[in-house]
Amino acid sequence: MRTVLRTLVHTNVFISLATVSVAITTVSLTDLPFDPFPLFIVFAATMFVYSINRITDLEEDERNVPARASFTKRYGRLWLAVGSVLYVGAIAVAVVLGISGAVYLLLPAAVAVAYSVGIKRVFLVKNCFVGFAWAVIPLGVGYYYGQLPSVEILFLAGYVGVMITIAAVVFDVKDIAGDRAEGIATVPNTVGPRRTRLLSAAATVVVAAAVLALVAASVLSSRYLVVLAMNGYVLCYVPFATPDRGPLFYGFVVDGEHVFLAAVVLVCEWLVW
Repeated sequence: MRTVLRTLVHTNVFISLATVSVAITTVSLTDLPFDPFPLFIVFAATMFVYSINRITDLEEDERNVPARASFTKRYGRLWLAVGSVLYVGAIAVAVVLGISGAVYLLLPAAVAVAYSVGIKRVFLVKNCFVGFAWAVIPLGVGYYYGQLPSVEILFLAGYVGVMITIAAVVFDVKDIAGDRAEGIATVPNTVGPRRTRLLSAAATVVVAAAVLALVAASVLSSRYLVVLAMNGYVLCYVPFATPDRGPLFYGFVVDGEHVFLAAVVLVCEWLVW
């Protein structure tokens, strides 16, 4: 089982499923009809972007996650090819089908280039940049279904963006040694792992309070309280985020937060709403 999970993490299949989970959560909470194509677009774009990132981060990974670096050396270009084929295929299908806004599918390529050439070296900006990239998923779903700018879509974009920024900060805990060696300033290697955990937990609580306030003010319906399940999930893993944790903790537990939320949302849709 550990081998299977490690393979899903190293090949970027799991992180791609995580972004698809964001799209599923968005479709479900906003009562949009199911359409597999936007899910395929999200999966393909994520596979492409993260496969590039694995190669450009190889030197840092050799210090931080040697097992993943070894996997990337052996299979990284193969999975980049897979991601590229899926990504180009998604763009081609969108153009052939005449989908409005197909040009925006070039955004993931721009994100990959921007992150790799220097944004990742700017303190905290890289974390916010990752959060912004994930926030685009609900916005993209809303655009695809013609639901922009609905309050619900904008809320989900903001919620996902902030929660992913928090997760990205936590993720940097495992990379302290490698980031310091590369001269990359991050929250963990600046304030230390303990303070990073405290700040991340506090930010998660603030986000939960904001969700409660929006529901109490009737800006959102009570069904959106379901997202608090993920806040609870994050508060459960943050205390265990230490530099010695392996890739399964960060690549499966931390990155699995949106898979968890999508599962909770689907269960609520089938059994409660």
